[in-house]
Amino acid sequence: MTTVLGCIADDFTGATDLAGLLARSGMPVSLRIGVPDGPPADPSPFEVIALKSRTAPVAQAVAETRAALAWLRAAGARRFYWKYCSTFDSTPEGNIGPVAEALMADLGTDQTIYCPAFPENGRSIFMGHLFVGRQPLHESPMKDHPLTPMRDSNLMRLLGPQVTRPVGLVDRLCVAQGPGAIRAALADLRGQGVAHVVVDAVAPEDLDSIAAACRDMPLQTGGSALAMPLPGLYRADGLVAADVRAAARPAVAQGTVILSGSCSAMSNAQVAAYLDTGAPGFRLDPLALAETGVAPALSWLAAQDLGRAPLVYATAEPARVKAAQARLGAARAGEIVEQALAACAVAARDAGAGRVIVAGGETSGAVTQALGVDRLDIGAEIAPGVPWTYCTSAGRQIALTLKSGNFGQRDFFTDAQRVLDRP
Repeated sequence: MTTVLGCIADDFTGATDLAGLLARSGMPVSLRIGVPDGPPADPSPFEVIALKSRTAPVAQAVAETRAALAWLRAAGARRFYWKYCSTFDSTPEGNIGPVAEALMADLGTDQTIYCPAFPENGRSIFMGHLFVGRQPLHESPMKDHPLTPMRDSNLMRLLGPQVTRPVGLVDRLCVAQGPGAIRAALADLRGQGVAHVVVDAVAPEDLDSIAAACRDMPLQTGGSALAMPLPGLYRADGLVAADVRAAARPAVAQGTVILSGSCSAMSNAQVAAYLDTGAPGFRLDPLALAETGVAPALSWLAAQDLGRAPLVYATAEPARVKAAQARLGAARAGEIVEQALAACAVAARDAGAGRVIVAGGETSGAVTQALGVDRLDIGAEIAPGVPWTYCTSAGRQIALTLKSGNFGQRDFFTDAQRVLDRP
């Protein structure tokens, strides 16, 4: 089978978010953890490569993304999607803009779009400004993100310093007129030499129009939601056979572990709600981990009944996070937590856990790497942009969900288990 759309995501939860929305089509979607070592074998029509490059040095992020592009081209893809967070998580240097320009250069294209909108999850763009619910991005909890604090809501101002060519806008008034108007606006901007185009979207139907207008572009960039209409469009175009369907889900062991490293406002609420159910929980403190290591957490986990789905978490309020970062440094504090949660994932798997729930992009990257996972098949969706996935780790079939910190409702950890328990 030849790959129709090749996707590259800048973190692991973003990759599963994208893969889950593509899988709503009912077609096979494969998620690769990192760039595969070998040539493409048994590629899916929709391939997603998950990188851990969101906060990597720019040169490293560009190199890894170009390697992913080369693999996807070898798999047969001729259309590509660069996926980043729906809150445009980045620094003034990148990595969104530099990666996009590198992909454009390799593909020989002179224009691409930027649309991180995800109305279903409260992310919208109006006149180039990104909103989280009713709040401008810079007034939302993202202003306190420990690695990529977002202090501006204007995507053109955010993108401009990251790229070398002009930035423009297709606004909501144009998008509301449909695909033809969008294509005309993009052509006009191309004639003006505008290479990077932010596109407004405030409702799901806006994304449908944008995807229809841009379906033949060599490269699109954005959040996951813009890619969701593409499988249906490609099937209508005859690029995917009408009878292609996803495989049935495999059986996995019932034991469960929940690992939360995200410190987002939603993750804090989800951890609190889960502990309120009486579920067992163990809080990881970066300062304590720096002194005593992960042994106390592993001892606690070994004593738990995995049938009760114990929670190990480093999720904390911004003030506590900043205090730990002040003592250890932001990078070191994050690394300590990621390593600890990854060790807990391996220990739980070895103790018989067949279901692993992970919250946080950096945590998800550390956990999947520790489990030795290199490919995931996409299953049922728990919440918008958060599916269950299936993979093999140390010869065992496990179900794994990787949740972006901001995604899901308060009862996400309970909901995830219910979805997997359905017949």
